[in-house]
Amino acid sequence: MLALALAAEAALGYPDRLYRALGHPVTWIGRLIAALDRSLNREGAAPAQRRAAGLLALALVLAATAAGALLLTLAAQASGFGIILCGLFAASLPAQRSLHEHVARVAAGLTEGGLAGGRRAVSMIVGRNPETLDEAAVCRAAIESLAENFSDGVVAPAFWIGAAGLPGGALYKAVNTADSMIGHRTPRHAAFGWAAARLDDLVNLPASRLTAALLIGAALLRPGCSARGAMRAVRRDARRHRSPNAGWPEAAMAGALGLRLAGPRIYGTTRVDDHWMGDGRAEATAADIGRALALYRTACGLLWGLVLAAAFVSLR
Repeated sequence: MLALALAAEAALGYPDRLYRALGHPVTWIGRLIAALDRSLNREGAAPAQRRAAGLLALALVLAATAAGALLLTLAAQASGFGIILCGLFAASLPAQRSLHEHVARVAAGLTEGGLAGGRRAVSMIVGRNPETLDEAAVCRAAIESLAENFSDGVVAPAFWIGAAGLPGGALYKAVNTADSMIGHRTPRHAAFGWAAARLDDLVNLPASRLTAALLIGAALLRPGCSARGAMRAVRRDARRHRSPNAGWPEAAMAGALGLRLAGPRIYGTTRVDDHWMGDGRAEATAADIGRALALYRTACGLLWGLVLAAAFVSLR
C-alpha cells in the first residue's frame, strides 16, 4: 500500500482538479483546527486553562481524523480492492512531487528574476522575512526547507503509513498540521498549542533520523556529494539545532553538499539565533539548489527501495 502511495504521488502529485473539487486532507484538518482555535482558545483564560483547551482540541482533531481514516479503510476493504484504494487514498499524504516543484521554483526565480524573483519564490515555502535575505540566504533557505520537509513531508508520513496503515499516516498529518497552525511560541498559541508542538516533536523523532540516513546514503551515490561530510555534520551539529528534529536532515544535507545551513535568521522582525549546520560555504547558489534537489531525488529512490524491500519481506 505504501509503495503504491509513494509511486502514485511521485507520478501525479495531488491533481489541481481534485483539489478544486474536494480540497485536500490537510485543508479539511486545518478547517477543524481553526474552528477549535476560535471556540476554545479564549484570550482571557489562564495559561493552564488554555493548555488544557489545546489538549482537548488536539484530542478532538485526532479522534475525527482517526474515525475518517478508519471508515475509508473499511470501505476500501469491503470493495475488494483494499490495498489499491488505500494506497490511492494514502497518496494524498506524502508530498514528494510538490516539495520538489516548490524548491525548484526558487532556483528558477533567481535565474529568471534575480534576487526579487528568488525572494518571491522562497516566501512561498519558508516563514522568514524574505526582504532580509540576500541571494545566498535565499538559496540556503530553499535548501533548508527541502531538507526539513523531506523529513516531515515525505519520510514521516511514509513511516507512519508503513507502521499503521492509512490511519497512521492520517494521524501523523493531523499532528503535523496542528503544530504548523497552533504550535508557535506566540502569545496566542504558546499555551494552547503546547500539546500539538510536543506531540509533533515526538512523532517526528524516527523520521528525522531516518531522513539523515537516507541523505547520507544518497550522498554515497551522487557524484560531488560527501557521505563522510554528511555523517560528520550530523554527529557534530544535529543536536545543536533549536529543533529536536530539523537538525538531523539539515546537517546531513549541509555536510553532503559542503555548505553551512541554518544559523541566525529573521522571522518577521524577530531574529532567531541558531547554530550553523555543517562547516562548508555559507555562500550558496542556485546551482547548489539543483545539487540539493538531485540528492533529494536519490534519497527518495532509496526510500522507495526500503519500502519495496519491506513489502517483499512481508509477502514472504
